[in-house]
Amino acid sequence: MKDFSSLVELLGLLLSDPRYSILFALLVAASVSDCRNYKIPNWLTFGGSAFALIYSALIPFSPQLGFGWSLGGFSLGLSLMLPLYLLGMMGAGDVKLMAMVGAFLGMTHTLYALLFVFVSGGLAALVFALWHNALLRMAGNLKLTLTALLFSAMGGLRPQMTPLGNDSVGKLPYAVSITLGTTAFLIANQLGYA
Repeated sequence: MKDFSSLVELLGLLLSDPRYSILFALLVAASVSDCRNYKIPNWLTFGGSAFALIYSALIPFSPQLGFGWSLGGFSLGLSLMLPLYLLGMMGAGDVKLMAMVGAFLGMTHTLYALLFVFVSGGLAALVFALWHNALLRMAGNLKLTLTALLFSAMGGLRPQMTPLGNDSVGKLPYAVSITLGTTAFLIANQLGYA
């Protein structure tokens, strides 16, 4: 019964505070765009981030959870995803999308949402590899990549994530994982599990 009332509260929150409704709509739009052409438009990520920052400044959750809270979430989402982009493991649109999510959620919730996103992304990669009969190739690519990173770190070299001559398993539209992970976190948080 508690779970049902928590879900009703979540639906009420979506209706009473446009922040989460807009976040969900932006995430769905980003996922559709990423699935269609592997790109997330800048107008979506920058516009969503600007909305979240301005809205939090004008209508904060509380006096402590205003613009600084939103800016902190934006910065955390950006800084935790940026290394993956620099290593060539993620697109710039995915990094900007996670920064936008951070602007909506604040620092603490962004950290938890990111954990959900990584789990969602890992599961999506596993399903993708199984669907394309490429699980062994993906495991081999992961082994080569981790070995290269280890030797780079031991040699004091800058890690390179360039292809090592192995066949790619394929591209995964990571905006879908960001959407699923963020949504799963918000539901788990509302139910008291996160």
